[in-house]
Amino acid sequence: MNSEDAGNTRLKILAIDDTPANLTLLGLALQDDYTIQIATSGAKGLQLAGEDPPDLILLDIMMPNMDGYETCGRLKSDPLLQHIPVIFITALSEIDAEIKGFTLGAADYLTKPFNIEIARLRIRNLLEREQLRRELQYKEAAQRLAASVYAHSHDGIVITDAENRIIDVNSAFTRITGYQLDEIKGKNPSILKSGRQTQEFYQSLWQALLDHDHWSGEIWNRNKNGGVYAALTSISVVRDEQGKIHHFIGLFSDITSLKNHQKDLERIAHFDALTGIPNRVLLADRLEQAIAHTRRSGNFMAVCYLDLDGFKPVNDQYGHDVGDQLLIEVSHRIKGCLRAGDTIARLGGDEFMLLLLDFNQLQECQTVLERTLTKVAEPITIEKHCLNVSASLGFTLFPDDLSDPDTLIRHADQAMYIAKLHGKNRFHLFDRQQDRLAQARGEILARIEAGLTNDEFVLYFQPKVNMRLGRILGAEALIRWQHPQLGLLQPSTFLPDIEGMDLEIALGKWVLSTALDHLANWRGMGLNITISINIAPSHLLHPSFTEVLKTNLAKYQQLPGDALELEILENAALEDIGRVSRVMKECRELGIGFALDDFGTGYSSMTYLKALPTETLKIDKSFVLGMLQNTEDLAIVEGIINLTQTFDKQVIAEGVETVEHGLQLLKLGCDNAQGYAIAHPMPAEMLPDWIKSWTPNPAWQDPELSDKPHNSRIRG
Repeated sequence: MNSEDAGNTRLKILAIDDTPANLTLLGLALQDDYTIQIATSGAKGLQLAGEDPPDLILLDIMMPNMDGYETCGRLKSDPLLQHIPVIFITALSEIDAEIKGFTLGAADYLTKPFNIEIARLRIRNLLEREQLRRELQYKEAAQRLAASVYAHSHDGIVITDAENRIIDVNSAFTRITGYQLDEIKGKNPSILKSGRQTQEFYQSLWQALLDHDHWSGEIWNRNKNGGVYAALTSISVVRDEQGKIHHFIGLFSDITSLKNHQKDLERIAHFDALTGIPNRVLLADRLEQAIAHTRRSGNFMAVCYLDLDGFKPVNDQYGHDVGDQLLIEVSHRIKGCLRAGDTIARLGGDEFMLLLLDFNQLQECQTVLERTLTKVAEPITIEKHCLNVSASLGFTLFPDDLSDPDTLIRHADQAMYIAKLHGKNRFHLFDRQQDRLAQARGEILARIEAGLTNDEFVLYFQPKVNMRLGRILGAEALIRWQHPQLGLLQPSTFLPDIEGMDLEIALGKWVLSTALDHLANWRGMGLNITISINIAPSHLLHPSFTEVLKTNLAKYQQLPGDALELEILENAALEDIGRVSRVMKECRELGIGFALDDFGTGYSSMTYLKALPTETLKIDKSFVLGMLQNTEDLAIVEGIINLTQTFDKQVIAEGVETVEHGLQLLKLGCDNAQGYAIAHPMPAEMLPDWIKSWTPNPAWQDPELSDKPHNSRIRG
């Protein structure tokens, strides 16, 4: 018993005496301070002590059947009762009787007739000593436990004094750093510095320690042998009673393997496995950065689409190995023609993209393109085969072509086909006809706004399921435009036109309100599913977003916050990840969850994963669709699944269009999915009947798949 327990509970005394009247006066003196329990025989006393051990036992010696000596002996032989102090109460005054009692383990004697006040004081003193003994025993056990944790912790632990001189380290510290205590005792932990962090980093660390008594983060350190390792570190300040720093405690774990794994995933996701140059995922990020750079610099940028002429015949005649070597050589040649700051990326097959920055006039760009075409057209010898290919190249100039990234690429692609039509081995500049297109764009925006006013938009819902368990998890709300003349339009035909505009926010508010209305209706029908909604970056970052969300939720008091999930694109937070994180945390306080949509397509995947409070990652359907034929896509899907397990995230795969897609995901450990193999997006009124009638594909519930490690968690 510790002191806190004693302060909250009355101590209990068990009196064992075949004639309780003998203890009447003593019981009356004790009952105000203690709980008194009576047993009229040794056997009954042993039973009561075993059921609820008392803090002290008053034991009469002279009792029939089982006297006090035998009763005491049995108490002391029981490991659970042997520490309870026993006071013999007897009329005997022989010294032999006392010796026998103390030999059996008695703590004291009270001889009848006894002085009540003296007996009361002796009992109190004995209980106080027993309480102190128990507190000491408790503290010693706690210290042994702390010492065991310190010695056997897998994390390194270092303790320094107020001047930050090392006092002690544990064995894990020695294992990770290579330093024994006697080598570094009295030294500053700065001997572990790797040089990768700046002086400003350490100044910020110390400022946080002094302001908040704690700091945590990642530090790159160097071990005794010179090797650099990543340490996930937590440092705490321990102060004395006067508030002065007494010592520091640092805990760290070696996360080098995790960092290397992240780096490998980054490379798989962003660089072409064959040529080593950026792939289309990294290209998208580079293009965004290039557009921002060009706007600031006031110069021109060329977005170029290059396709090889004559590659297919070479591939067919000499085989894929020769074709791959040809692509590698061509990528090297193109890269050699570019300048610092330019980018080459492989889109797949024999198609490449070039980003050429900082031109003042068109002639400068044309000089680079001519040099590139000439170099590509030079003969290439591979495995004693002399090969000849050329290139057709289309390009568009930004900001003359003031389009979004996808449109710039499409315009360059269109120009490339014109170059092919004109005879190949040449380049062609896209003609935007800017005025005509701007006018057409204005007409499109006006028509979309009218469609919102006229209630022409509808929501379709695509179910999300757990394939392994055959469980329906929820549905994703997808907007459609029921155009009076053109029929039902997909979002790709109108959402890009309003990106970043007020109209995009207005449409987002309509989606949120309408989705909640459907959700409340379904919940009222007993369908306890979750609904996920895609939120545009401009909508999420609008100053009124959180308040509008609260207002909408307030209309549906019966809806729990976790019935709604918001999906944001992985690269949506690129320009202001801090603001996005703050808004997400405000929404999380309402119970709303977040999913990163199209995960794996953004250049800064690891940054988002660590910085944003998301629960779910949605694997982009382009990787899922391609994973059955493309080993790179398969590696990316597998890497993302492994990453969710490492960071304890939920995962769901989009684009499950066939039974085989589902089987492959199950084998990789991803159970949650959506796609055409499960259900096409459907009108809201069809969803309840679909839920009632849906059955999972039997192949997905093969018992052999149940033994695979899997991630089947998801909101709902």
